[in-house]
Amino acid sequence: MTAMNSNQDVPEDVLRFTAYLQALRRIPDDEELSLITTILEDSDATAQSAVLRHLDQRADTLLRGEGYVPWAQAMTQVVAPRPFLIQRLHEWSLFRAVILSQPWSLDALTRASNWLQLKIAESQSAIEAVEILAQAGRTKRIRNTARTTLVQRSRG
Repeated sequence: MTAMNSNQDVPEDVLRFTAYLQALRRIPDDEELSLITTILEDSDATAQSAVLRHLDQRADTLLRGEGYVPWAQAMTQVVAPRPFLIQRLHEWSLFRAVILSQPWSLDALTRASNWLQLKIAESQSAIEAVEILAQAGRTKRIRNTARTTLVQRSRG
């Protein structure tokens, strides 16, 4: 029996998602917004999923630097008609504020998605927020993760 490596066996949405991610990885920074605009013209859900993955990767890369704020502002304009992508950008900005000890609100933290609360609960550099999530995290998993982070921090 021979293994065949054929695109015929791969669903079209997977191929599309992969192609979008590859294009986004290769695009120069000054062409990023234009490409995202083009991708989001595709009504298939894989387009938004690919953009979300890209946003997460770029935000994580830019998070601690000065380039994050102008990038996030420009990206917000491009993804504006898509509430989920806007929310994710806002949550990355809240995460940035928390880990860089910038002003943030308790209300924003406690209203944040499970994704963000878990990300903060795992963070070693956001102790005040982690302490809050150990008590008031949205789910048991988030509260337990925050408690574990606090224990690990106290040991090390």
